[in-house]
Order: sequence, then structure tokens, then C-alpha cells
Amino acid sequence: MKITTWNVNGIRAIMKKNFVNDIQKISPDILCLQETKADAETVLELLKPLNFKYMYANAAEKKGYSGTALLSNIEPLSVTYGIGMKEHDNEGRVITAEFQDFYLVNVYTPNSGQQLKRLGYREEWNKAFRDYLLKLEEKKPVIACGDFNVAHQAIDLKNPKSNYNKTAGYTQVEIDAMSDLLQSGFIDAFRYLYPDKIQYTYWNYKFRARERNAGWRIDYFLVSKKLIDKVIDVIIHDDIYGSDHAPVSLLIDL
Repeated sequence: MKITTWNVNGIRAIMKKNFVNDIQKISPDILCLQETKADAETVLELLKPLNFKYMYANAAEKKGYSGTALLSNIEPLSVTYGIGMKEHDNEGRVITAEFQDFYLVNVYTPNSGQQLKRLGYREEWNKAFRDYLLKLEEKKPVIACGDFNVAHQAIDLKNPKSNYNKTAGYTQVEIDAMSDLLQSGFIDAFRYLYPDKIQYTYWNYKFRARERNAGWRIDYFLVSKKLIDKVIDVIIHDDIYGSDHAPVSLLIDL
């Protein structure tokens, strides 16, 4: 089974690029998208050319902001939106699909913002999201994927020293929250397979960062320990453009 995650940075924008061909080239069984930036009806209409059998979208109340989508050729047993907490469910950040052997959670984690204005909210979100995953895992194993908006270790970004505790995505609060998730029984599948590999999934548009490969690895597949032996590979498709993020695929034997 191949599951692909991609922060598309606007579904309308990426549809004007090589998006359909790129997805056909990757050929995932399940596709998780973040930052769709459109209402659910628009997202589902725009994604029709991908020809997935089952399509779901979760939109933010605020127009043109956040949002997630999950497309699958395997029928889920059930699909839910959000994490069941009103204060965290108005930005369309989570879609959970239940399958026979696992839960798949597609997440677009809140960014702590310029001058770290949302870091306090981010801290609340981190705790609530971890609790949500642990409740799911009581029932069956979990695969959580998406844009987690954190570089967990110094190896996960080009300039760790200059960004530490100054830039959203590399504060101690965010690092500790990812550590808590991993200590709670989840495994960063890419880092598990490639402990020393330097490869990024996000590059800031402003500074021609992609040309210089001055990037961050903030898009993840976190899998329950019970599933790690079934993971075959995690592929960062950094040769595919269209967004400021690269798509990432998990190959797993289920």
C-alpha cells in the first residue's frame, strides 16, 4: 500500500500546475492533502480529475485558510473530521479514516506564526492532538501523516542555530511536543529508516530556498510501534514541484 501526503499550499493554485500528472506519477492508494485553502465543495470538485473512488474534505470556517482532504481507492470503514474539541476544530485541520487494520490521520498542524504569536495555542493543540491519537490507538494502530510544522532535530533543517527558539517550527516547545508524541509510542518512519539522511520537505518561497536546498523536514509519517515492521520505505519526492512542500510517500505492507 502506498500513502502519500502533500501540503499543496492552495488547491486552486496547484491545480494550475502539473498536479494531476504528478499524482498519477506517484500513484498512491491513498492521498492526504493539507492547506487546501478552499471550501469542501470546491476542493472535491477540483480534485475530480484525480479519479479517486472516495474523497473527503475538511474546510476552515475562515475562507481561503488551512483545510485538508483525503482521497482513497480503498473504502474507509468510517471517516471523521476534527479531533472532537470545538476550540480546535474550526480550522479544518484533521481528517481521520478508519480502515480494517489501522486508523489514518491526516493533519495540518497549526503554525506558531510570525513572532511566535500562536505558540501558546500551538502548545494546547499539541497536547490535544497527542491525546486524540492515543485514544485511537487504544482501538487499533495509527498512521498519522501530514504537515506537523516542526523540525524535530537539528538534522531536520538547514540552519538550526539561527532558527532555534526564534522561528516557528523550531522552538523548544514544538520540539518537546514531537518528542512527547514519539515517546508515547509513535515512530517517525523516515528517521527510523534513515537515521543520518539529510533530506527536506519544505523550502521557504521568499529566499529562493529550494534552489539552495535551505529546507526543513516538517512533513512526516508517524506510525504506531506495532506497524513499524510493516514499513517498507518512506520516499520524499523532492524532485516534484508545485508547492513549497514536497510530497512524501509511505510504502507499507498491510
